Amino acid sequence: MAARTLHPLVKLALELGPIGVFFLSYRWARVDESLPVMEQQLEQIMFATLVFMPTIIASVAIMWLLTRKVPRMALWTAIIVTIFGGLTLFLRDDTFVKMKPTINYSLFAAILGFGLLRGQSYLSYLMDELIPMARAGWMTFTRRIVVFWIVLAIVNEIVWRNFGTDAWVNFRTFVLPLANFAFIMSQMPLFQKHALPEKRAETR
Repeated sequence: MAARTLHPLVKLALELGPIGVFFLSYRWARVDESLPVMEQQLEQIMFATLVFMPTIIASVAIMWLLTRKVPRMALWTAIIVTIFGGLTLFLRDDTFVKMKPTINYSLFAAILGFGLLRGQSYLSYLMDELIPMARAGWMTFTRRIVVFWIVLAIVNEIVWRNFGTDAWVNFRTFVLPLANFAFIMSQMPLFQKHALPEKRAETR
């Protein structure tokens, strides 16, 4: 069966929906108020993680059912969430789920950086269908996003280690998605400059 294209709003809901579910699950988790604050927050994280894991797996499954393909980045994210979420639940230690963005961004940056050293943009293999662009554009975009993701990894470490669980949950839910969105929007001039000729013709 041929692959189909998702409506942008449906795609956005499937990508951001699990994060919203994580946030709401954390806020609405019922905990014993007699416990110390840190224990209450751990229980909230445990509950949110328990809900988040099947939600993101369901999101990937729905993508596949609707399009007969799964974006590689979405699949990788689901795998990482399952691994670190499982460690969080098994060991009752929220360090793993808090470090997930750090490891995700760092690993992607390292893989893309390795590609750059070889004179290649691995990012083009992941996103070429979404952003048809010449090689020079992909190389520039890849260099920029490597730096950006390294910065996000560092900031995530600073937030979860210094500002508490509530602050980190807000950071994970709102700041990280908005930062990624803002970064992509800031690259529009680059996308337009290096758009493939047929893409330019379609947009006239």
